[in-house]
This record gives sequence, structure tokens and C-alpha cells, in this order.
Amino acid sequence: MSSRRKSLLKSAMAPELAPYVPVCDAIALLFRPYAEVVLHDLSTETVVHLASPFSKRELGEPSLLNEIDFKPTDILIGPYEKVNWDGRRIKSVSAVLRAGERAIGVLCINVDVSHFHAVMQTLNALVSVPQNEEKPTSLFKEDWHERINEYIQSWTRDRGLSIAEMSRVQKQQLVTDLAGDGAFGGRNAAAYISRVLGLGRATVYNYLRRRD
Repeated sequence: MSSRRKSLLKSAMAPELAPYVPVCDAIALLFRPYAEVVLHDLSTETVVHLASPFSKRELGEPSLLNEIDFKPTDILIGPYEKVNWDGRRIKSVSAVLRAGERAIGVLCINVDVSHFHAVMQTLNALVSVPQNEEKPTSLFKEDWHERINEYIQSWTRDRGLSIAEMSRVQKQQLVTDLAGDGAFGGRNAAAYISRVLGLGRATVYNYLRRRD
């Protein structure tokens, strides 16, 4: 589209919408290249401003607001999902702009989330462990570290606690419960548990003697 035609279309924009143009540009600039912002004029139901467009929309084309089930009483519409012309997934939200009580425009933010989905798939593939593969017996047969870690995580989770916020009384109870389940049978287990709980080794042994 020629620069002259763009200028003509923008000059036909309702004056009340002009202050929203730099808002559109700022949002698009902040999230470039992942977001485009489309400004619709409800008096003509046409697109009057585009910032960082990637959806092949053009200035002056029909708004087609019925596609998002627009009603003049709306305030926010979405978030909702769309598919771009090239198959990319788009997450969108629309805000209805008003002059007093009168709806004058709609500002739509379209975010290309396909890049993020690709990153999520990569991360999931990296961190996931196949469920049908058992842990090697030779490696985990004597791994009391893992058993202690799982026990402590389960114990704190059930009580809505974290190790950092536990009181000494709670830590003493945890040491007692660990001992009751045989956690101190591993070589150097007491030293390991003391490090995990942020306690001195002597303190852990003292808790164990009190248990007895």
C-alpha cells in the first residue's frame, strides 16, 4: 500500500482514536517481533492502524468483528486463539475503547505463540524421562540420597512447608520421622541430612538421642 493511501486512511480515523495510535506502536515495539496490534474504528468498522503486522491485514479493510463475537457492551474480549495465514498459532486479546459511554474502537493484540510452543516442546523433551524405562538397579540400589530427598519433599509438601521456613521443632520432628523410617541406615546419612536441613551434625545426633 502506498504511503499516500496510508495517510488518507489514517486521516479518516475518528479523532478520538488518535491517542491510541502510539499505545499500539509501544506495545508492538516492546514485544517485537512476536506481537502485532490492530486498531479498529467502530464508526466505519475498518482497520485504521497496524503496528508490526504479520497477519497480512491491511489498512482500510473490514474489521470483521463478528469473528470475535463483538458486542458494544464488551470491555475485554479473550484471550482467544486464532490461526495465522501461514499456520502459526496466535493468542489474541481485544479491548473495547470508549469515549464516555460510547464504544468508538477496538484494540486487538495478536501474539505469535508458535515460537514458544516450539521451545516448550524442546524443554519437555529435554527434561522428561520415559515412563516405561526402569531405573538401572545397579545405580539406584544403594541410592539413599534419593530416598531421603523424596521423603523430605513429601514430608514438607504434606505440611505446606519449605525447608527454609521450618522451625527447629519441625526439623526435630522430621529427623525423628526419618529415623523411624530407617533413613539413617546409609553411610554418612546423618551428615547428609544435617546439610539438607541446615543443622549441625551434633544437633541431628542430639535429636536422635532424644528419640531414643
